Amino acid sequence: MAVEIPPLVKPSRLRRRGGLFGECLAEFLGTCVLISFGCGVVAVAVAALPGSGRTAGPTTFFLGAGDWLLVAWGWALAVTFGVYVAGGVSGAHLNPAVTLAFAVRRGFPWLKVVPFMVSQLAGAFAGAALVYAVYHDAINTFDRAMTGPKTNGHTLATFSIFGTFPAPYFHGGTWGPLVDQIVGTAFLVMFIVALVDLRNTAVKANLGPLVVGFAVAAIGMSYGANAGYAINPARDFGPRLFTWLAGWQELALPGTLAGTFSNYFWIPIVGPFIGGVVGVLVYDLFIGDVLHARARLAELPEADRTRAEADPDEE
Repeated sequence: MAVEIPPLVKPSRLRRRGGLFGECLAEFLGTCVLISFGCGVVAVAVAALPGSGRTAGPTTFFLGAGDWLLVAWGWALAVTFGVYVAGGVSGAHLNPAVTLAFAVRRGFPWLKVVPFMVSQLAGAFAGAALVYAVYHDAINTFDRAMTGPKTNGHTLATFSIFGTFPAPYFHGGTWGPLVDQIVGTAFLVMFIVALVDLRNTAVKANLGPLVVGFAVAAIGMSYGANAGYAINPARDFGPRLFTWLAGWQELALPGTLAGTFSNYFWIPIVGPFIGGVVGVLVYDLFIGDVLHARARLAELPEADRTRAEADPDEE
């Protein structure tokens, strides 16, 4: 905006907001927006639409692929607006896996890694709490109407609003969901570093957050069914921690449903951390190094450039 906007905080307290503290505030709010709209769209699909009479029955949801598209695009827009909110201050990582990957290969200061991750986790917890505050009536109504296994009166379906879990065809196994999280997060980080790499076909005109949202939609539609595509340790653990406190008990932590899966909570944490580093390394190996080599060649005088092109192993 062109007009002068006076600060809400006293000028004497503004100085510390210009540094790491301000960046952490941005990560908190951006991640809160991400979870508020991401978990919010799942709450609509799972509990609010059935409970409001907009589906075939009070417990009827996900009857077709179109329902999954609602969730996939909802999460895409959640990421988009979370990045728009925080991007100008912190770069809008909103994801500990992104923060770690940027520290490993993009010069992000290691001193900021833990504060960013804590802020992201707190923002995710707050976002989940907000969704529950808005939709707890729908959630409780759904749980009462639903038949089948319950944990302290809550169902796996309503837990899915907040946290992730593996598909039944994994039969409680670990490696399938873990590989799924590594692959999904590797693609996410690969896409992000490609989109922000000015040496490549970087997105212009502040459209980066929108295209990052498209990337999340693509991952959700192509790799979402195995384990709910957490692809973000804060996105899963923050809401998981909230649901544990709110009464989902062992279904949330340690992530156990008798006869289905057990001690699942660590997989959406460890998998994305590994996948994020894999994604940035793969991008740099296949694309980043090529772009670097071309830039170096462009800087050489014509004679040296011709010689280097003739003998690519010279350097």
